[in-house]
Amino acid sequence: MALNDTTRMNLSAASASVTVALILVALKLWALAETGALSVAASLADSALDLIMSLGAMAAILYAARPPDEDHGFGHSSAEDLAALGQSVFIMVSAAVIAAAALGRLVSPQPVQLASELRGMLVMGASVVLTLLLVLWQGRIARRTKNRVVAADRLHYLGDLIPNLGAIGALWASSAFGLTQIDSVVALAAAAFLALGAVKIGKGAWDALMDRAADPEIVEGIATLARNWPEVRGFHDLKTRTAGSRVFVHLHIELDGTLTLREAHDIGAGLRRTIMLAYPQADVIIHKDVARPD
Repeated sequence: MALNDTTRMNLSAASASVTVALILVALKLWALAETGALSVAASLADSALDLIMSLGAMAAILYAARPPDEDHGFGHSSAEDLAALGQSVFIMVSAAVIAAAALGRLVSPQPVQLASELRGMLVMGASVVLTLLLVLWQGRIARRTKNRVVAADRLHYLGDLIPNLGAIGALWASSAFGLTQIDSVVALAAAAFLALGAVKIGKGAWDALMDRAADPEIVEGIATLARNWPEVRGFHDLKTRTAGSRVFVHLHIELDGTLTLREAHDIGAGLRRTIMLAYPQADVIIHKDVARPD
């Protein structure tokens, strides 16, 4: 299967996330064993889920890149939405588990003692650097390709940054002042951030699976192109839907009934090419109708 440039960029982001997740899981496992900090455990749980979801994201991107076939005339891009929806569910579960553990520690009459805080801070500092580099790369890819799977994967690692920074602060507070409760507060904040992000990603994936129209700015941009295209006397039934990073467009344009078939075809083909240049993620079908007499 030949891969286009967009798919290659998406796969580069997925490959980078898998590599970083493997490194982070190994580092945080060691840090958790050394410190016993719940904030480190929260970050480890998120990184482990990141690894699972990143592997799933890579598989979804590859599957979505398959060309249309007899059973899937519009391609396989909805696999990206299914993967993103699954990712959001896993993130929500992770957030709930972390929040429950943090609340349990907060209400416990026996304070939890942390250990080897300096080692933990060093590991979490390395995690912040790796995660920040990955998030910057994924953000660049997501902006160029509009891929929901890459955006969802990026959210995981953005979610890592907050608990990683919080874990550093919690470990420092424990080491310097003996304030071990801050560890649980940081874990609660990380869980809340993850839950909010999961809702946003999940809603976007759900809307796409339910054939919701494309972003209003895209719809209006396509309408403007059709409205101002030479020889087009009007248009109607502009319909859009999204699937993964693809936007499917159906449009009826109204033309002079005296035009030859070749002339009508050239007008429609020119408009279609222009729409696809303006919105590279679009798959456009244009129907040509005879304009009503003035």
